[in-house]
Amino acid sequence: MTARWVLHLDMDAFFASAEQLSRPTLRGRPVLVGGLGGRGVVAGASYEARVFGARSAMPMHRARRLVGPAGVVLPPRGALYSALSGRVFEVVRSFVPVVEQLSVDEAFAEPADLAGASADEVRQWCERMRARVLEETGLVASLGGGPGKQAAKIASGLAKPNGVLVIGRDDQHAVLDPLPVRKLWGVGPVAEQKLARVGIDTIGEFARTPEVEVASLLGATIGPALHRIARGLDDRTVAERAEAKQISAETTFASDIVTLAQLRAAVDASAAQAFGRLRADGRAARTVVVKLKKSDMSVLTRSTTLAYASADPEVLAAAARRSILDPAEIGPIRLVGVGYSGLSTASQGSLFPDLDSLCRDGGSVALTTGGDPDTPAGPETIGEVPASARRPTDRWYPGLDVRHPEHGHGWVQGAGHGVLTVRFETRTTGPGVARTFSADDPDLILADALDSLA
Repeated sequence: MTARWVLHLDMDAFFASAEQLSRPTLRGRPVLVGGLGGRGVVAGASYEARVFGARSAMPMHRARRLVGPAGVVLPPRGALYSALSGRVFEVVRSFVPVVEQLSVDEAFAEPADLAGASADEVRQWCERMRARVLEETGLVASLGGGPGKQAAKIASGLAKPNGVLVIGRDDQHAVLDPLPVRKLWGVGPVAEQKLARVGIDTIGEFARTPEVEVASLLGATIGPALHRIARGLDDRTVAERAEAKQISAETTFASDIVTLAQLRAAVDASAAQAFGRLRADGRAARTVVVKLKKSDMSVLTRSTTLAYASADPEVLAAAARRSILDPAEIGPIRLVGVGYSGLSTASQGSLFPDLDSLCRDGGSVALTTGGDPDTPAGPETIGEVPASARRPTDRWYPGLDVRHPEHGHGWVQGAGHGVLTVRFETRTTGPGVARTFSADDPDLILADALDSLA
């Protein structure tokens, strides 16, 4: 293990960079990706927006105030980010076969051919892979290298934006010890406060604290493990992550859902989003879970277990619909989620046509109801209202992908009062021309977000 090199790849401002890549007009401009409503949260901010103090997980209304009128606010386009992530990690896997992917834009790797290499050799290797990612995808990544996962992850953060940093085993303490203890992967706000109360503010101070004291502060399991990593002892292996046990999608709405019709539309939209992820995963699901978060923040979950694992979107959506509760009875709802579990690579849908019909038509299936707020939530589209859950008057909204028979692919820059402005451009066109249309123009239709990469 003394000769190992662990790498950490982190795409720079991934969501915002994906928007700037596919919409050339946005390049060089402050872009905020996230929820557009009053409860919206920033999912991603371009570096141009970060100059003003905007950052991920910040309330969108605050980020918009910081950035000012120059900022462009867009709803997330999950399909686009997923497709680009796939392209990025296809390139990464061409360099190293085993990749521990943490998210759509972040992963660890431990190239066998770097064992025993010098720091300069590792840096050159990282630059080659980074250049290939840029060439193949148009996106910028930062890479960190170190003798363990923690050093590599911190190095990639220090390398941002658009850089490479390699921390050798003998250099770990010089580089890491002065950093805030919060930089340690696993130290969150609560642990940071506990350590600060006893005067531990940096990684070096934490490493020099007796292990017994660390255990009393952070727990007998987590404390010593973090303490060992802070001392530069990190032998955690890099391995492919296990398959997800649940695939889900959920949306926080700008305005509470108060009618059954609204809830049905929202459930259908979340079921469709979750099914898209299920289909991409290549598995079928036997259990359908509906999660409803009320305006008072309490959570209700209801699950339906089918007689067999299904990959039929109508069967799964019908099961989700049967689990909903009327907002008139339970109160206003702010978040809706649909999850699929009991995942299997085998689906028996076509073998049971009568049962398929029963499931679609609302026949009886095994039903269990619970109120566990800790039910896995899965990916959330914060503040984004799916098109199928919108009122008819909200058909057009900023950020929506559209197509026109004459002008091609574009995206809505603004809409209201019966008109909308569309910017026609894709990744390869350069900044496009903007044109104004009537909201009921029959030639303007919804388009696939992936077409913006053409």
